[in-house]
Amino acid sequence: MSHIVAVVGAGDRGTHAYLVREALRRAAREAGRTIAVELHTEDGVIDPLDAAALREARALLRVGDLRPDARFDGLSPYTATLAEVLHDARAVLVLAGAAAATPAASATARAAAPAGAAPAAAPLKIVAITSCPTGIAHTFMAAEGLQEGAKALGHQIRVETQGSVGSQDALTPAEIAAADLVLVAADRQVELSRFAGKRLFQSPTKPAIGDGAGLIKRALAEARVHGGEAAPEASASAAAPAARTGVYKHLMTGVSFMLPFVVAGGLLIAIAFALGGIYVYEDVHKGTLGWTLFQIGAKGAFTLMVPALAGYIAYSIADRPGIAPGMTGGVVAGAIGAGFLGGIVAGFIAGYGVLWLNKAIKLPRTLEGLKPVLILPLLGTAATGLLMYYVVGAPAATLLAALTTWLQGMQGASAVVLGLILGGMMAVDMGGPINKAAYVFGTTLIAANVTEPMAAVMCAGMTPPLALAVACKLLPSRFTAEEREAGNAAFVLGLAFVTEGAIPFAARDPLRVIPSLIAGSAVAGAICLAMGVQLKVPHGGVFVLPIPNAVTHLGSFVVALVVGTAVSVAALAIAKRRVVAPAAA
Repeated sequence: MSHIVAVVGAGDRGTHAYLVREALRRAAREAGRTIAVELHTEDGVIDPLDAAALREARALLRVGDLRPDARFDGLSPYTATLAEVLHDARAVLVLAGAAAATPAASATARAAAPAGAAPAAAPLKIVAITSCPTGIAHTFMAAEGLQEGAKALGHQIRVETQGSVGSQDALTPAEIAAADLVLVAADRQVELSRFAGKRLFQSPTKPAIGDGAGLIKRALAEARVHGGEAAPEASASAAAPAARTGVYKHLMTGVSFMLPFVVAGGLLIAIAFALGGIYVYEDVHKGTLGWTLFQIGAKGAFTLMVPALAGYIAYSIADRPGIAPGMTGGVVAGAIGAGFLGGIVAGFIAGYGVLWLNKAIKLPRTLEGLKPVLILPLLGTAATGLLMYYVVGAPAATLLAALTTWLQGMQGASAVVLGLILGGMMAVDMGGPINKAAYVFGTTLIAANVTEPMAAVMCAGMTPPLALAVACKLLPSRFTAEEREAGNAAFVLGLAFVTEGAIPFAARDPLRVIPSLIAGSAVAGAICLAMGVQLKVPHGGVFVLPIPNAVTHLGSFVVALVVGTAVSVAALAIAKRRVVAPAAA
């Protein structure tokens, strides 16, 4: 009896078809299973599957280029390439069995398997990485979603979280080697060279948070072998898949690596002001602790912000060969006055330039190892620097100067409008692309010494979870017992500027909750900008407020936070309906 049937389409590559068949048969024997393989070649169909084999089949494996076939309508197919089977036929068979439909296609299997039973295949070993630009909420929410999804599907999983404090629960080489699947749920570029030769699937964090089991099923069906050998040139060859992740992800990667410089530099400057006053940087204070901390923050950490932004945008696009051209372009952007705007442009020029060079330059295999360590960094750095000096520099500097002048001169209606827009964006998707776009706008402007938008962004981002926490206490009849319990956590997350604390509430009732939150956040942002509140650090919530000079007009910031929260609570009181049958508290 055949537990697995396979159909191999090789076209004019007849030899490959026979090699694939033998690889599948050998892998099946080693696993103690049987397999029937039908070949489609230029000479016609070889070893066609008979009706008995199809009746008894539990899984269908489709390899290569094949047309739809009505004979297999009752089976859930798993698709692989010829190269994937030749690389690791055993892993392909395991994944084919896991991807098969739970109620088996044959009448015999349907009678034997109860409804909702798990797949007959043995549990898979999955390793995963989760990461988001700020490395706080989405990173760990995605990890939890994947862990719950794997448990529901009966698979084993180990998740490495790459958060704001670095990697936690790091995957070991032995775990990676034993894994049947690698799943990366990340909103920024993640180093993948250690997974060369493994079946790998990449996704944003949102699917992992919303439906971890569904994402795992999709990964099982769509994962492909990553790279080739873990050789030096692997870092350059990995640039091609990275290029398909999109401009937004590349920008978020750069921002995530820039943030530590912004936080460290901003806090050191604030501490220096607290120790020596707002003129601590003058020569009269030279040698004092305050003067020294200011030099470290302003001329050390802040100086590296734009190069880090540009370097890791390029890294996201072209992998490690892009770092040197990108960082150099960032330094040039600072030298010619192009600031963070020039740094962003430099990062994309370096990344896509190195990616093009990697494809265009063909070398003998013996010299291929020179590309990522010599040829690509050299040519990429030269090209990026020349373009920055002769083409991009002047326009970027002019644009940055105009933007800075406009923002610093904002008052009245224009400040209120910008505050309404930035504040509302922070509550639209609570950590998603729109939220992050507003956040990036605020953080990058810190490099240009424009700190008012950052204050509006942080205040507006704190408002949604705080409003829901307060509403759970004042309006308990509008929330379930589970939501009221989550309100306690949302309060802490709101104080820490983790807008994602509002996601569970928004997911349950988006049409009422999200507009209510947008209203309060927009008001909070508008008040901050109208009152000229400035914030020199991009994160921390209330925990950075006591630091002298980290926030100017601290009273206005608190007023904006309280008023914005109150507006959202009032809107929730109007929009939210009473829970029909609230669970007992």
